[in-house]
Amino acid sequence: MNKKELTVALAEKINITQKDAGVFIDTFVDVVAESLEKGEEVKIVGFGTFGVAERAERNGVNPQTKENIVIPAHKVPKFKAGKELKERIK
Repeated sequence: MNKKELTVALAEKINITQKDAGVFIDTFVDVVAESLEKGEEVKIVGFGTFGVAERAERNGVNPQTKENIVIPAHKVPKFKAGKELKERIK
């Protein structure tokens, strides 16, 4: 399912316009991203938790030149599914 399909499904499910559903989805994504930028977790009971993981510095290889490189430490978004979501998809 892509964003357009999600927008249509949400609009039909709660009987709102597709434009309003699109605004809701965009706003939700913005709020989650802003919280993650601040280092906060976003917990949605029954669905899951969005958070930030830190990746340590590590050695790697440039696939084009085969040269050894150092990949710097960085942060990446993560998602941990909640118990109810896991049960629904079993």
